[in-house]
Amino acid sequence: MNGVEILKKEELAPQIKRFTVSAPLIAQKANVGQFIILRVDEKGERFPLTLIDWNPDKGTITLVFQEVGVSTKKLGKLEVGDRILDIVGPLGNPAEIKKYGEAVVVGGGVGVAPAYPRIKALKKVGNRVISIIGAKTSKLLILEKEIEAISDELYVSTDDGSKGFKGFTSEVLKGLLNQGRKFDFVFTVGPAVMMRTVAEVTRPYGIETVASLNPIMVDGTGMCGTCRITVKGETKFTCVDGPEFDAHSVDFAELIARQQTYLEEELRAVRVHEGKVCSAADA
Repeated sequence: MNGVEILKKEELAPQIKRFTVSAPLIAQKANVGQFIILRVDEKGERFPLTLIDWNPDKGTITLVFQEVGVSTKKLGKLEVGDRILDIVGPLGNPAEIKKYGEAVVVGGGVGVAPAYPRIKALKKVGNRVISIIGAKTSKLLILEKEIEAISDELYVSTDDGSKGFKGFTSEVLKGLLNQGRKFDFVFTVGPAVMMRTVAEVTRPYGIETVASLNPIMVDGTGMCGTCRITVKGETKFTCVDGPEFDAHSVDFAELIARQQTYLEEELRAVRVHEGKVCSAADA
């Protein structure tokens, strides 16, 4: 039987789903920081999702995604027992996990999900971990209880102030540093704008800061060049050179611009998918 079976489906927040799927070979090889690329069906695009959890004994992997474009909307409609056409992985380089001392993990939006395995791994090797997670509103905040259970300190922010600090995760981090807190390492994952701001907050302090980047990606093997970014003035491919890079060296302006490359086409495709227009040509 073709495809990868969905074993468990959960809704973490509106339009944010968590799937547990059967993928024994990936589960055996997976490491923190790596990702997979999947296609929902024959006509579906290839897109990456970070590995959130994996169980080699059970042969399962866990994925979290937000329904934004056509492909993630199609994925979100699948139910337990349904099959995803194909999944390739694990891809990307495993994260460097070591004892820093006082480590901070900053996750925003659906990026809170990939923050979870990093917190768990940093804690396992003896770090004291301060977690800062945020969302636009409390209804979109995910994995709060799970992250609280494995963190030494947890700070929550929401853009609208519906829970925790009113404002951005970067402001929480800046506030802690202004209080005189000393941190040895910062990891950030989420919207590119957030990661850029976190990097600017830590730059004056010289704190080692790593960002997990999220450009448009197609093949995941370094051949297509879609995920190229600039780091220290050099071209890198996120899929094979990353996905994690020194946040102080990333050209975030370029990353953000490239993320918008197909925005118009993506919006048009969603309108067609939802039946609001007859075809892409009519959109």
